[in-house]
Amino acid sequence: MKKTIQKYDVATVQYEPSQFQKDHNVDSLLNLCEEAANKGAKLIVTPEMGTTGYCFLNRQEISSLVETIPGPTTKKFQSITKRFNCYIVIGMPEIDEETQLYYNSAVLIGPNGIIGKHRKSHGYIAEPKWSAPGQEHLVFETEIGKIGILICMDIHFIETARLVALQDADIIIHISNWLSERTPAPYWISRAFENGCYLIESNRWGLERTVQFSGGSCIINPDGSIASVIDKGDGIAYAKIDLSWSRKKEVLAERVFNDRRPEMYLNLPTDPYLWNPLDFFGLYGLDPLPRGKESLISVVQMNSTNDVKKNLNKILSHLDDAKNNLSELVVFPELSLTGHLNKNKSALSSDSPEILKLAKYANKNDIYICCGFAEKNNKEFYNSSVLVGPEGILGVYRKVHLNKDDNSWATEGNEWKYFDTKIGRIGLMIGYDAIFPESARCLGLYGCDIILCSSAQKGVFTHGHKGTAVRQNYPIPTGADPNHWNHFRIRGGENNLYFVYSNISDQKNNYLGKSGIFGPDPFKFPREESLIHEEEDITFLKINTSNLDTNYPTNVVRDKFMMSMRHPHHYLPLVKHTQKKT
Repeated sequence: MKKTIQKYDVATVQYEPSQFQKDHNVDSLLNLCEEAANKGAKLIVTPEMGTTGYCFLNRQEISSLVETIPGPTTKKFQSITKRFNCYIVIGMPEIDEETQLYYNSAVLIGPNGIIGKHRKSHGYIAEPKWSAPGQEHLVFETEIGKIGILICMDIHFIETARLVALQDADIIIHISNWLSERTPAPYWISRAFENGCYLIESNRWGLERTVQFSGGSCIINPDGSIASVIDKGDGIAYAKIDLSWSRKKEVLAERVFNDRRPEMYLNLPTDPYLWNPLDFFGLYGLDPLPRGKESLISVVQMNSTNDVKKNLNKILSHLDDAKNNLSELVVFPELSLTGHLNKNKSALSSDSPEILKLAKYANKNDIYICCGFAEKNNKEFYNSSVLVGPEGILGVYRKVHLNKDDNSWATEGNEWKYFDTKIGRIGLMIGYDAIFPESARCLGLYGCDIILCSSAQKGVFTHGHKGTAVRQNYPIPTGADPNHWNHFRIRGGENNLYFVYSNISDQKNNYLGKSGIFGPDPFKFPREESLIHEEEDITFLKINTSNLDTNYPTNVVRDKFMMSMRHPHHYLPLVKHTQKKT
């Protein structure tokens, strides 16, 4: 193979295909690809099913449009890749000659022919009408870097992007027929961000069989920023790629792939939501889900000092505010009790007078409190959070993923913790844990209704949207939104649980807040959430973890429809233990 080209131009094509008019679509896409190649694009990406349209009723209806790979269509695009020495990704319906199965496929074509293809593995509601699911998540090594491909619904699942990222993908190519929200979609942004790689998104736009597609094709940088975007209409967006950025494999200045804990992810290949979760989690009469209820909960965003007494007094003052508003749960930031810059200098035991004082407050006021602190246990120190409630001290969670600051003083925790309360099943995470999509997924698979994440996270993990000209059905918003993407919102929706994120506010030291309570349904608008910006503050949200009086789940936090659509047999590489890099 030739030496890798580090810097080059890429292009994403946005196009509205005309259903059943394959020749017209192919000719239009050839023209758009040639235009991009003429302008110097080395890699050009086109939409999912761009050659045929998308909304097909059954195999018979699409049977005249499927073809083999390689075949007549790929041959036409290869003439461009050969002439311009470039690479093109085409989305098309494929037939497997041997089995006669149809697939929703994407093919990567280079100057010397077909490099590889991806068959959509996680189908949307439309695919089972005619298409079989694909079985592999491959990365293709080329002179322009290592390229992974996902198709539309694939990217809803944390596992698919992680599978290609673990194969050192520099670029995730995502082609789609995305709908029902403003784009660039938060899911797209988070998959680039949490894997520290580029994402090139080619989405169709327009209306087909009553379905409004969202456009928003874009190139997303490894830090989640948008390099280039098209809103509405046919067109091409361009950006420059620098592989040295994606090859750092950094998220918020941390080497996340060095810090993964595969031995902690061993439930990722399981599939509890194939079953009625009300039966599954109560099997043998053990570990049944709590009844749940409607509750008002709150999250506090605050700064902390190196003085434990001052921190405790501030925490108690916020608790009074929460109690006076009838909140039943309050979450405080990571290390907020002992000081987020204090490391282990003021470490406390889990039964220290300060912890017992919080437990007494919780018991007296019938409230749950989650608070972060540096824990001393014999000769070891942990970055921990404690959950106290009317019952007393429910338990302590020790941070599983340690960042650079933690590694200078703390020991890794080795157990996910969740607790059954009258509010619901509550899982605990701390700060850097939430950067790893595996963490919330593991807790979701344990049946958690709510995750409490006490955090001291530096850096930028949010940005806004200026609005879209693509019309959407009510109540899907189209206007400007300064909070369009918050990475930690994604943790709630992708696991169908409430994600309660409490971050330190200390702008001097780059702790920028952005705490919030995020709802469990990624397709619900207006969003079920309550946010804080950069300042010290408290915010509230009414949540509901209850179920109707039936033996079947009637609440999204219990049904977890996103979990039921996972394909865990693909996910074994996510738990493969490899020696940490230095």
